[in-house]
Order: sequence, then structure tokens, then C-alpha cells
Amino acid sequence: MPPVAAVSAPTATAGTGATAPATPPKKALDAEVFLQLLVAQMKNQDPSSPLDTNEMMAQATQLAMMEQLTALADTFTESFALSMRQTAAGLVGTQASYVDADGVTRTGLVTKVSFENSVPLVTIGDATVPLDAVSGISAS
Repeated sequence: MPPVAAVSAPTATAGTGATAPATPPKKALDAEVFLQLLVAQMKNQDPSSPLDTNEMMAQATQLAMMEQLTALADTFTESFALSMRQTAAGLVGTQASYVDADGVTRTGLVTKVSFENSVPLVTIGDATVPLDAVSGISAS
């Protein structure tokens, strides 16, 4: 079966002559796109050679697997973020080092952690650095 391409074009608003903005094309294949492709395939199939039931089941299984993998990826992302927060919180009260913008290694006491950004910010001495910039830890 030939691939089906989704095209977004401006649509005219009834009676006004104005066009609605085109929706941007999707960057990832999600369940909605998969279902749209399946419906398009079913609409455009040859009546003398309908879609094989086994092929339909395989596609439904692929959809279920894709949804589960997406859920797993989301869970992993949340788990990683929680792990970074726990690690950052565990640094409070320890000596940590980092390399500053000038390439000099600085060391100081971790006094504060901020979770405002996606990567926790650690206050070492009087500098605030991202957790992934911490290059060493020692007991205080």
C-alpha cells in the first residue's frame, strides 16, 4: 500500500472568506496519527482485495505497543527527574566542586537546592550551578 502523507492547508471559514491558520504538521508518530493512517488505509482499500484480518490485528497490536512504549518513556522521564531531585537534595551539607566559566575548579559547601528548572540548581558557596555541573563531592 502506498504511504499516506498528512498535509495541512489553510481552510476557508464558511461565508467569511477568511482562512484559518494551518495546523503545524506533527513531528512524531503518535496514536492519533496512527489511527488517521489506519482509517485512510481502510477508506482507500481496493474493494476486490480488502484488508487482511491478520494484518489489521498486527496493526492494532503495533498501536498498543506504541502506546505502552510512550507510557514507559514518560515514566522513565519522571523517574529520572525524581532521581535528580533526590540526588540534589542529598548534597545539602556536603562539600562539592564544580568547574566555573573560566575553567577553574571551585569547591564549597552546598547550602541550598532549587527545583525551579528541569535540572536542579545547587548553591555551592555563593554560586548557583546546575546539578550536572557538579564534578565532585566530599564529606564535610
